[in-house]
Amino acid sequence: MNKSKILGSTLIIAGTTIGAGMLALPLASAGIGFTTSLVIMIGLWALMAYTALLMVEIHQHAEQHATLHTLAKQFLGTKGKWVASFAMMFLFYALCAAYIAGGGAQFGERIVGFTGIEVSSTVSTLIFTLIVATIVTIGTATVDKVNRVLFLVKIVAMALVLTFLAPNVTESYLLSMPVEQGLVIAAIPVIFTSFGFHGSIPAIVNYLDGHTPSLRKAILIGSAIPLIIYVFWQIVTLGVVNQSTLLDNQGLSALISTLSTTVHKSSLAQTIGLFADLALLTSFLGVSLGLFEFLGDTMKKQGKGNSRVLVGLMTFLPPMGFALFYPQGFIMALGYAAIALVVLAIILPIVMVREARKQSNHDHYQVLGGNVGLVVGGVVGVAIVGAQIMITVGVLPALG
Repeated sequence: MNKSKILGSTLIIAGTTIGAGMLALPLASAGIGFTTSLVIMIGLWALMAYTALLMVEIHQHAEQHATLHTLAKQFLGTKGKWVASFAMMFLFYALCAAYIAGGGAQFGERIVGFTGIEVSSTVSTLIFTLIVATIVTIGTATVDKVNRVLFLVKIVAMALVLTFLAPNVTESYLLSMPVEQGLVIAAIPVIFTSFGFHGSIPAIVNYLDGHTPSLRKAILIGSAIPLIIYVFWQIVTLGVVNQSTLLDNQGLSALISTLSTTVHKSSLAQTIGLFADLALLTSFLGVSLGLFEFLGDTMKKQGKGNSRVLVGLMTFLPPMGFALFYPQGFIMALGYAAIALVVLAIILPIVMVREARKQSNHDHYQVLGGNVGLVVGGVVGVAIVGAQIMITVGVLPALG
């Protein structure tokens, strides 16, 4: 297998994972402390890596070009196909709308900063979407090349932020215990969503020609990179600002302002801003690539052809229109994104792999853990959904 493709796939997974969700981690962890958030992060990373490997196992029993839509139909029938389709569409379109709205606004600010030309939010959103849509429509290989450059710059920006903040870490802040027990449970869906990359797995399987060892390597390393970065990010944020201050300054702009003020470096705001832009863009590329492949497979199966331009329009027009006309409307939908992600990344892989194992003759790759691993994963998934529902109905405190 081409090592360059493995590296590219690894970075696509890492880039898809390290998105805007990372910037919400300190806010979600503000009331639970560093140690508690670390335990939750490691546990959820292990769960997501495990279910991603389950997807690799499932792909051994299907065509190389199969997406989640195709797999659900093959193993779970028509009902499973519709559940998978709804979860995928809901999650991907909600995330794309969020990325287009946030990225469009940020892109407009960058245009003003670099050229001095004022553009409307509508124009900046259209240009931003067109650039990303062009890259994704051309193909996965193009996304790979662009993502490598962006990922490298993002890591440099992250290193600068860590350098600014690290000398100001206070041990007592890191040792702070949870302020409120309910916040421990409420933080789980936010942290869980920060490890989501499963929508891009079918595209990666196709890109690596279904080669299992390469897929396992790309998934394990690609998902471990965000975990390591998240840990350092939590250390330099939760260790610089005390819990009460973080709780009093919820929101990304407030977090950036608080960090900059605390370390007395005005340039930190610009550096975090650059990192936020790149984190959003690389995540948007990965998510929109997954949606593009999903819609393309759906059209092909329905005998409607596979025009990449048409698929690109279907991928980007709905979320762009939503972001243009309802710039705040997606916030409520994003509250339910964790539920859709549980269905997509936990429930469906577990149910499908059970069916695949019943039908196979055990000569294919199988993930370690057996039925015990499947049961534990399912229980955790149900618990995450329960936590989000309790937040929605007001039983648990809402974050941010």
